[in-house]
Amino acid sequence: MKLIRTEDAVGHVLCHDMTQIIKDTYKGPRFRKGHVVQPADIPVLLSMGKEHLYVWEMEPGMVHENDAAERLCALCLNEHMERSQASEGKIEITAGCDGLFRVDSARLTALNSLDEIMVATRHGNTAVRKGDKLAGTRVIPLIIREEQLRAAESAAGDRPLLELLPFVKKTAAIVATGSEVLTGRIQDTFTPVVRDKLASYGMETLDVFYSGDGVENVAAAIAKARATGADLICCTGGMSVDPDDNTPGGIKASGARIVTYGAPVLPGAMFLLGYYDDGTAVCGLPGCVMYAGATIFDLALPRLAAGVEMTRADFAVMGEGGLCLGCKPCHWPACPFGK
Repeated sequence: MKLIRTEDAVGHVLCHDMTQIIKDTYKGPRFRKGHVVQPADIPVLLSMGKEHLYVWEMEPGMVHENDAAERLCALCLNEHMERSQASEGKIEITAGCDGLFRVDSARLTALNSLDEIMVATRHGNTAVRKGDKLAGTRVIPLIIREEQLRAAESAAGDRPLLELLPFVKKTAAIVATGSEVLTGRIQDTFTPVVRDKLASYGMETLDVFYSGDGVENVAAAIAKARATGADLICCTGGMSVDPDDNTPGGIKASGARIVTYGAPVLPGAMFLLGYYDDGTAVCGLPGCVMYAGATIFDLALPRLAAGVEMTRADFAVMGEGGLCLGCKPCHWPACPFGK
């Protein structure tokens, strides 16, 4: 940095905050560190008694923090996202709609491995609501070398690091299994829970079908559910390894391609996900979905609602973070489960 006359400071970057005091009216920072001095600032600075200023020497090949933040923001910003103005070298990105937020973790790590560069995001593969913060970008120093920004752009590649997919699946049907529910020996307390979870992602439950027991009966009820044209079929109960738990067999007999029966998540290890040839998804929901605060269904449902076809690999990586700590009261989703 260098010391220059205030009258010669236009276009230069201030090295520190400058406090203005107006008796009985105001005391606080009038100009922030990193501010680029404008012609209109000169009379104000002089009135503050600042006849000389310490400024950064803006040499060729150097980029101001606000301009650098703009370039980092461009590496992240995608459809359905909104951004703030650059302020003190930082830009915040927020959700422009409800949806599934996703991060390209490998490319984000490559970018953040560079010196003097940072992009911070919330966890990927999580549901967000309109207005939620998604990410913040900035560079560490007040000015940064052009080649450092080019390295960041190279690490990020030719597509945005972030993605926000709106919830596009709008309808569901529920198959409630078990003879005890069909005959009314016990009240169906599972369906209301699932209906509420679906509704939280904008999905309407078109109908509920009661199958009783038996593989053939479950498969027949699923066929009726599919005939409604629902985007998602949810089968409740009968997912354990007991001999009379026929839901997995019924889903398979209905013609679904099974992606996974079982997931490294507690609660929810007996979860099943499959797909039909037309792309409709079908879930087998274990009993824990009915009573636990958060389960595997809460981790998978945002992706299903966004129309993302899940694979076995998507479930395999859920093991790290897939253990619910059973907090009382439950803090989901503001907790480490599934992250």
